[in-house]
Amino acid sequence: MQYFISLLASFFAVLVVLTLHEFSHAFVAVRCGDPTPKWNHRLTLNPLRHCDPLGLLCFVFVRFGWAKPVPVNPYNFKKRRLGMGLTAVAGIAMNYLTAFLFYPLFMLVLTRVNSSSAGFWFLYYLTQDLYVYSICFCVFNLLPFYPLDGFRIVEACSKHQGKIYRFLRQYGYYVLLFLIVESFICSTFVRFGVTEMAMFDLLGWVMEFATGIVGWPISALWGLVPW
Repeated sequence: MQYFISLLASFFAVLVVLTLHEFSHAFVAVRCGDPTPKWNHRLTLNPLRHCDPLGLLCFVFVRFGWAKPVPVNPYNFKKRRLGMGLTAVAGIAMNYLTAFLFYPLFMLVLTRVNSSSAGFWFLYYLTQDLYVYSICFCVFNLLPFYPLDGFRIVEACSKHQGKIYRFLRQYGYYVLLFLIVESFICSTFVRFGVTEMAMFDLLGWVMEFATGIVGWPISALWGLVPW
């Protein structure tokens, strides 16, 4: 029963995190002069407009997934490169902000809610996943592989599209796909007791290291509160 509760909580957490991420892209793009997201009904907090069914299921079960990309036309931006950069950063910034706001909710559930009360485990998994998914999605989207936000930031900052840019644009998707599949295979082996496979989980290494660094200011700041 607890496993199904965790899955349900994970599902709702993903809906919230992905929706806020994609909405922030749409909001900033429109503010920068591009009405394309509004025309495509993406300037909304309705999760049905943002979530890709397969990507949502992968996020719940595999811990890596995706949403529907927000369509933008960079030629509509008042300042093209600035608009591209701000739109790309918006999703990452939103995820970090939500991680900052969800962390104290998790701590309140952990310290103030009786573990024997009805609904404790759902609230526990929900608030934990809201924080974890927010910080992981923030870090994951910083990777400079197409079509992630990190690549869009590189694109906006690159005056000259050299060999590195062309490689990331042409092969970044395949590199990213390989890392996700390789991470899933390794984590599956680990779940079945082959713990040695953890050392080959390249994406897992990067995510664990980066989320620890990126999430440290949040946990350190909220750690000053006497829960």
